[in-house]
Amino acid sequence: MAGQAGGRQLDVLVVGGGVVGLFCAYYLRSSGADVTVIDAGPVGGPQSCSSGNTGFVGTQGATPLAEPGVLSSAMRWLISPRSPLRIKPRLSGELASWLWQFGRRCNEADARACYGVLLEMKRRSLEILTQACRERPSLAATFAAPGMIVAFKTASGFERACRSVPLAIARGVPLRVLSDADLRALEPGVEFDVCGALLNAEGATLRTPEFVVALAEVLREMGVEVIGQARVTGFEVAGGGRAIGRVRTTAGDFAAGEVVIAAGAWSARLARQLGIGLLLQPAKGYTVTVDTPPAAPRLPVLLSEGKVALMPLGGRLRFGGTLELAGLDTSVSRRRVDGITATVRSYLPGLDLTATRQVWSGLRACTPDSLPFIGRCAPHQNLTVACGHGYIGMGLAPVTGRLVAQLIAGEQAEMDLASFRVDRFGSG
Repeated sequence: MAGQAGGRQLDVLVVGGGVVGLFCAYYLRSSGADVTVIDAGPVGGPQSCSSGNTGFVGTQGATPLAEPGVLSSAMRWLISPRSPLRIKPRLSGELASWLWQFGRRCNEADARACYGVLLEMKRRSLEILTQACRERPSLAATFAAPGMIVAFKTASGFERACRSVPLAIARGVPLRVLSDADLRALEPGVEFDVCGALLNAEGATLRTPEFVVALAEVLREMGVEVIGQARVTGFEVAGGGRAIGRVRTTAGDFAAGEVVIAAGAWSARLARQLGIGLLLQPAKGYTVTVDTPPAAPRLPVLLSEGKVALMPLGGRLRFGGTLELAGLDTSVSRRRVDGITATVRSYLPGLDLTATRQVWSGLRACTPDSLPFIGRCAPHQNLTVACGHGYIGMGLAPVTGRLVAQLIAGEQAEMDLASFRVDRFGSG
């Protein structure tokens, strides 16, 4: 592989400096490739999905968005400002296609198959993170694996979860049903208004954006050039339309033997310039960061029915949720933020959430089946795509990076890549 960027020979150009793009670069560089990463903004900056993320990783949260019953729930959610889902009404063929494919996968068989793939990705990624943090003190400072509480507001939700525990354990997820006394022992002094809770001992977290910034610095130490403020403006196609010859950006032109598009919610727009349709929808999520109130949880907590995550950050507490299909709109809806805050108060009524430090919104790229796109893109022989990781991208990125490196090197991939085919929904 050979190319040029500013006169230097370049093997691989990774477009996207979020957590997925950085892990692609990490494993490509580890395999010996000369790698450059470019991003439209500063790496780890407020524009990135990795910036205000709650940072949940580990084996919790592998359930796909498309599952039985979600469509009937969505009809109720659409009229509530507290709902975890909102679809902004608009004329969009891409949205209509996405919703059609999403609806087709809201069944038990597809949900079970996707869950198995996502769980495997999360498990492999947790192993990678654990090992990387053992070897890199700068990364270890941003990683914690204290376990995770999954709280249920309703008796029906808790009962369903308890019935699923034996199957989860059989698949290697260390879930445990907590008694009231167990919950009080784990979180003494915290007021929970819930019907029950589970503990996932493999619940882990990454402090963001610190982890992303630290990973970018590790890459620089490895010899990877990481360039921010380099927005892609176009592509030059060579070889009779069968290869990308040059990537034009606001920071100059780049030529590389291989190009990886890992630009999150903006990946579909970039791919479209190359005649490739990716069935992706940007899903806006929100987080609120406050000064840690008295009697706040020590462990990360997932408020199950409310689809809200709480992440302790030392002197700060971050909580976030919502999946809003509103295109590339990153504006903050006060109603949605207030809905998330109200959900937290309904589960944890004793928390004072008034000392707000930051309200943030970001876009997660979602596929209809919740499985990312990882693969080659015909007819371009030197283009690989790695995007569509949804709201669990932090927990899927490490293994995605390793799969991309294996694919480009022509090695046997450690997972079956058929599940991640770019063309599995047709042309998009």
